[in-house]
Amino acid sequence: MTTGGGADGEALHGGMANAGAVFRRGELVDRPAPAHAPALHAHLRALREHGFDAAPTPVGLSSDGREQLTFVPGEVALPPFPDWVLTTTALESVGRLLRRLHAASEAVGARADGEWPQDLADPAGGTMVCHNDVCPDNVVFRDGRAAALIDFDLAAPGRPLWDLAMAARYWVPMLDPVSAAALYPGGPDVCARLRILADSYGLPMAERAALPGAIEQATETCRGFVAQRVADGDPVYLQALADRGGWERWNRMRAWLVAHRETFTAALLD
Repeated sequence: MTTGGGADGEALHGGMANAGAVFRRGELVDRPAPAHAPALHAHLRALREHGFDAAPTPVGLSSDGREQLTFVPGEVALPPFPDWVLTTTALESVGRLLRRLHAASEAVGARADGEWPQDLADPAGGTMVCHNDVCPDNVVFRDGRAAALIDFDLAAPGRPLWDLAMAARYWVPMLDPVSAAALYPGGPDVCARLRILADSYGLPMAERAALPGAIEQATETCRGFVAQRVADGDPVYLQALADRGGWERWNRMRAWLVAHRETFTAALLD
């Protein structure tokens, strides 16, 4: 989780959007505040009031456009990913943690006056707030198990199924064999791991047939997210796209997901 130190405090990995701009100062994290920070802070506090204590607690907003939140101790997986990222224990714990988040989020509901970001939001909308970016960078582990979620910058109203589909993209992961081999030598058993995630989350059987399609839709939304930043000339995303195989990789993933939709559905239902 730590990338170095400096006069501004201990530098933390800030993800692609906030690289070099996130610092730990004692028990607080100081980082750029998203535009919807007031609504998000209220939501995070409400989650805690409803029993979800596995997220940072907002402490304040400063006039320079930054926010302060409590530091969440633990380990975050960063590329090149450690072997424990693909353990069944890690995957099951992510599913259970996401279900806990959703239970609290459904109880809280989504503020109607919140200007939530639409970058990775569920096109179908929803009455609860999804995290939308439960990637390895944003899950804090302790003793090999997912203990907390961080970086709610892309949170927005949506369906629980959408958030689970987003998480599946990263944690199964839903990658074609060529793409998966670049990150995980040997390749994961996608069907088995997709079933494990659905089981650990507690996804009802009646909703399972819709998950593969939701994963396809979530992948297209992520592609659009990247495309917009590339079109804007964002150097971080331009470099990442080049390093990860360009649009050919995205095309390959799209074709692979569609071709194996029935296989994934069978794995979830059998």
